[in-house]
Amino acid sequence: MARRYEAQRGASAGGGGALMAGGWLGASRRGVLGGGLAALAVGGAGQARVAAGHRARPGTLAPDWQSLAAGYQVPAWFREARFGIWAHWGPQCQPERGDWYGRSMYIPGTPAYQHQVATYGHPTAHGFIDVIGDWRGEHWDPDFLVRRYKAAGARYFMAMACHHDNLDLFTSDHHGWNSTRVGPKRDLIAGWEKAARGAGLKFGVSNHASHAWHWWQTAYGYDAQGPHGGQRYDAWHLRREHGQGTWWQGLDPQALYTGPNMAPPDGITSDAAMDKWHQANDGQWLETVPPRNPAFAARWLARQKNLVERYRPDMVYFDDYGLPFDHYGLEAAAHFYNQATAWHGSPDVVLTAKRLSDDQQRAVVEDVERGFAADIRPRPWQTCTCIGDWHYNRDRFAQKSYVPAHQVIQRLVDVVSKNGNLLLSIPLRGDGTYDAEESKILDGITAWMAVHGDAMIHGSRPWRRYGEGPTKLDTGIMAEGKSGPFTAQDIRFTTKGGALFAAMLEWPGAPVRIASLGQQAGQVAAARLLGGGPVPFRQDADGLVLTLPPRPEGGMVPVVQLDGAGLI
Repeated sequence: MARRYEAQRGASAGGGGALMAGGWLGASRRGVLGGGLAALAVGGAGQARVAAGHRARPGTLAPDWQSLAAGYQVPAWFREARFGIWAHWGPQCQPERGDWYGRSMYIPGTPAYQHQVATYGHPTAHGFIDVIGDWRGEHWDPDFLVRRYKAAGARYFMAMACHHDNLDLFTSDHHGWNSTRVGPKRDLIAGWEKAARGAGLKFGVSNHASHAWHWWQTAYGYDAQGPHGGQRYDAWHLRREHGQGTWWQGLDPQALYTGPNMAPPDGITSDAAMDKWHQANDGQWLETVPPRNPAFAARWLARQKNLVERYRPDMVYFDDYGLPFDHYGLEAAAHFYNQATAWHGSPDVVLTAKRLSDDQQRAVVEDVERGFAADIRPRPWQTCTCIGDWHYNRDRFAQKSYVPAHQVIQRLVDVVSKNGNLLLSIPLRGDGTYDAEESKILDGITAWMAVHGDAMIHGSRPWRRYGEGPTKLDTGIMAEGKSGPFTAQDIRFTTKGGALFAAMLEWPGAPVRIASLGQQAGQVAAARLLGGGPVPFRQDADGLVLTLPPRPEGGMVPVVQLDGAGLI
């Protein structure tokens, strides 16, 4: 049972999910963590449609959905950007064992538990606090990394500010467990922010901490079997006074682990039963105010406001369905937009959340985590995904199982053709560097974007239809691994500057017919391969036939610029 839970857990994090060599593999983290979706319907009061023509005065948005929708419009910079890169980096990268290490190291039978016991000792005495104590980020160079990401075509950069592990990675006025006091002993968000602004990129922060209160309950558990059977893990007994003379002196471990909000009861005597208990209780993806610890939600709001006021981000990512903690999340959104109006004169910022209703999407940009869209969406949206596990996993390097550059580009082109943005995470090791395989992937993305980015991606808009082709996509959140590989007959369109761009998601070895571009679509007068030369073509009533040259070394996802009358 524990091993099954660990396999499912691979679809978690913030983003979350796992990736197999040669393809995307995603599974719903929420659905497999205990069936909590039934309680997560996004509806209720405050979600009536905004009255036509009603607009709130700038800087006066109230913490309700109607006011937020009335006073917000997605800024132009986000639609122009189309591509962002994310550093999903924190202490859980230190063990280099992948996603949700902090939670899973307290679940017997999981690889994380086994690694923790072998590296640090049994979690009754050696818990996640010891991982934080080891984390230094000693080779982290934010200026170098952000320059690398910009060269790869990113127009915005996202830094993780706090994960479910509840460690703030910034100078936090409301939470002692932060990276200026422990771990690297540096303000990581300040470093990222300076690097991003210096490179001319928009700067975002991601906040995943709203789930810490239930996510950490495994740390209050115990081995059900074996020599430590019945002995509670470190979170159960550690208190402020135990830090005297240690590196965490003066800090309260209960503020990190959040307290035993729903700890497993005594008397569980098998790993299978313990696993079942966790999945049925704290294993759900809970979005509500902690019933036994409502102060956690108020502190979360204070920390979020502190993050916004101190770093003035252009973008905030919430790892939540809807907004976290009911009215606290609404207050956080209104605060962010009103602060942005004070800074810029308008709420020229982006806030993302997941599984939003139609009315909610008027107020907040929807993030479809590890997911595809079926068609062109009427409002700007984003998908976030990763070339590996969200938190660095050394096995990806050893097995060469990262998603390769050409699949990243396929994904980018598909998303942009449907009016979306791609936010891509490149996992960093605990020391703040990426590995040689990731460097190769970045090289491939960089080379393609240097030729195609400013034509087909940045500042582009969808055409009349997103494209065509035989590959059927499973759509929605956490569905990226359920779709087959793309082919040369899978075509995606964007427009920019009066030109139509047609991308073939694989390099064709024979002439390709594009049925969407028959004579009824407009008259094609010229076809040119980006990075190449003129392309022979024939247009008739049934479509446009393009004959591309042989695939060059390193060539991927060819794009043809089409000019003519009536195409746009």
